[in-house]
Amino acid sequence: MFKKILVANRGEIACRVIKSARKMGIATVAVYSDADRNALHVRMADEAVHIGPAPANQSYIVIDKIIEAVRQTGAEAVHPGYGFLSENRKFAAALEAEGVVFIGPPSAAIEAMGDKITSKKIAQEAGVSTVPGYMGLIEDAEEAVKISQQVGYPVMIKASAGGGGKGMRIAWNDAEAREGFQSSKNEAASSFGDDRIFIEKFVTQPRHIEIQVLADKHGNTLYLHERECSIQRRNQKVIEEAPSPFLDADTRKAMGEQACALARAVGYTSAGTVEFIVDGARNFYFLEMNTRLQVEHPVTELITGVDIVEQMIRVAAGKPLPFKQSDLKINGWAIESRLYAEDPYRGFLPSIGRLTRYRPPVEGKTMSGGIVRNDTGVYEGGEISMFYDPMIAKLCTWAPTRGEAIEEMRLALDTFEVEGIGHNLPFVAAVMDHPRFVEGNISTAFIAEEYPDGFAGATLAPELTRRIAAACAAMNRVAEIRRTRISGTLGNHERRVGEDWVVLLQGVEYAVRISADHKGSTVHFADGAVRVTSDWVPGQPLARLMIDGTPLVLKVGKIPSGLRIRARGADLKVQVRTPRQAELARLMLEKLPPDTSRFLLCPMPGLIVKISVVEGQEVHEGQPLATVEAMKMENILKAERKGVVKKITAKPGASLKVDEVIMEFE
Repeated sequence: MFKKILVANRGEIACRVIKSARKMGIATVAVYSDADRNALHVRMADEAVHIGPAPANQSYIVIDKIIEAVRQTGAEAVHPGYGFLSENRKFAAALEAEGVVFIGPPSAAIEAMGDKITSKKIAQEAGVSTVPGYMGLIEDAEEAVKISQQVGYPVMIKASAGGGGKGMRIAWNDAEAREGFQSSKNEAASSFGDDRIFIEKFVTQPRHIEIQVLADKHGNTLYLHERECSIQRRNQKVIEEAPSPFLDADTRKAMGEQACALARAVGYTSAGTVEFIVDGARNFYFLEMNTRLQVEHPVTELITGVDIVEQMIRVAAGKPLPFKQSDLKINGWAIESRLYAEDPYRGFLPSIGRLTRYRPPVEGKTMSGGIVRNDTGVYEGGEISMFYDPMIAKLCTWAPTRGEAIEEMRLALDTFEVEGIGHNLPFVAAVMDHPRFVEGNISTAFIAEEYPDGFAGATLAPELTRRIAAACAAMNRVAEIRRTRISGTLGNHERRVGEDWVVLLQGVEYAVRISADHKGSTVHFADGAVRVTSDWVPGQPLARLMIDGTPLVLKVGKIPSGLRIRARGADLKVQVRTPRQAELARLMLEKLPPDTSRFLLCPMPGLIVKISVVEGQEVHEGQPLATVEAMKMENILKAERKGVVKKITAKPGASLKVDEVIMEFE
């Protein structure tokens, strides 16, 4: 077995690899850029080597710098994680030439399967059903339009060397094909150093289901069942689960055996993932093979008990797989929610900054018998950089059934505290309560269909709203009692806490009466009572309560005359007032936000790549105005209505903050 390995990556996946290596008694080496000098993976590793400036194309994807770090430290093997150089054939070959083991498949398999165009041709030759498309290289945008017309809209424009949603665009017409080709090409060059593009038919209403394979150097190739990855936004997976709620045993077996056959055809060893799209009749089509560890591998580990990273290291060291296909049973259900540094209230645009508070839920077994796992690469006080993926953490839960795993995830998300940046916790929490998700009736179009106008926060069910109202009334009473005990007050001015209150949230008023004892409070509504118990005290940002014996977790903040409550994807301003205060509040005028309709504001911290208009130009609805790059993704800002450009205040190359003005309209 190896004595020392280098992890050629960063963030949560570098930390994940280090954990398995540590468990195996293997020393680890981290590499880091200027932006990651104080990163968690650097702290966790036994050694760390600086490899260059913040941009990935000057550090993490420069093969010579990784090789030099290997030489400096004497590492015997390199684990590439995912992204960066993980599917780079030249990197694997360079390590081989250096006499260093690549913890991944052979370079020939990477070349065959890592390139999406080549892999499609091999799959077709192997008799695997594939999606119609154009497998040749495309030179320019006009050729992309011509091919798209031949294939038939809608089409998917994809980077040949891509992954993780980078370099992918869906086009429904010629204009989008032209625009998408250039953006995909730019993103591919920036993220992978390879700007080759291909086009395939976009199958509407598909499910994205993938098979995890493991193969050793002794001829054993196995599949660890499937993962459902259909909850996606802009081709980026958001929520994954294992197994799929859609597959039956026969389809699962057929997909697994086909995935293994494909892996054997290219002499594959190590861990890999064969991705399929599956239609409503359970017909499946080969999409691509990721010749690396997959981001969502933890859900497979939770239902099989297999440490995939450990097996990758063992296979690279020449060890056989310690189990047979018949040993790999499905145990329970696992769900993964990806926590991204992106603001769902601003169209999921990237958010950067310092994590002023980062408190994930406690990992391990839960009170109800489930499991919580959190794979992360950040810490409280750390900074989210604009140079890399917006991934903060992968929160996973396991339970015996899908319904129980969803409930474990709901509680874990409500417990997860993140402050200082925009993040998608409210959104994934809302998905956990969505009827379609709960039923398992999902597709890759789920987010686009259910949130066509973006996400503005969840609207809670009346039953849950009532429980939160009771909780807030009880918490407000605790805060009021504390305020009566302030020392140094004037004599003969004793303050009495009343029993009658009016709770306002989500536009609904609840008139309540509170009766309390030393064990808790009973909150009386007009049509019944609710029992509330908790050890929460004012100032704590997290309240764990029992409402009629059922757990409820709330994130709590103070606002005038009430509380800011966040739970289940909703961000609520809860006003708790006396009946007289509530009466007067109904007479107050509502303050309106300022009108910014005449300005194009930068929706995220980012770099202005292109200004597409000039001053004095008339623009029409949907016309591109500017392109902003953040976290390796290009975002095209378009006109919301017809108008004339009065003034342009930003230039290409400028780095802007959120809501900084790009241009003004007449």
